[in-house]
Amino acid sequence: MFVASYAHMSIHPPEERWIYVDNEKEAADLYIQNHISKWDIVVTQDIGLASTLLLKEVSVLSPKGMVYKEEDMETALQMRFLSAKARRRGQYGKGPKPFSKDDRQRFIHQLTELLSDE
Repeated sequence: MFVASYAHMSIHPPEERWIYVDNEKEAADLYIQNHISKWDIVVTQDIGLASTLLLKEVSVLSPKGMVYKEEDMETALQMRFLSAKARRRGQYGKGPKPFSKDDRQRFIHQLTELLSDE
């Protein structure tokens, strides 16, 4: 299942299930949080969303294949805060590295691991 705002609506093949939510800032996150079940798997790069889902015993994986762990969330959230603070001061980094073949392979491996554990 995919969750996106109406602002990101597009035509998708019929075998995919898309849920569209309002364009409000956290609408997709709130939908996911309210409709998730224990032991589901979520793919997101949103660290804030990941941290709330881990508390619900949900497995969370980044698109680049990093499995989020509850013990890493405090550091990740602090880094997110510091980065946002720097951006507000006008300091911008280079951004994330481009998606690579290694990222794809890591994602496939980690998703396979999560699915075989479930």
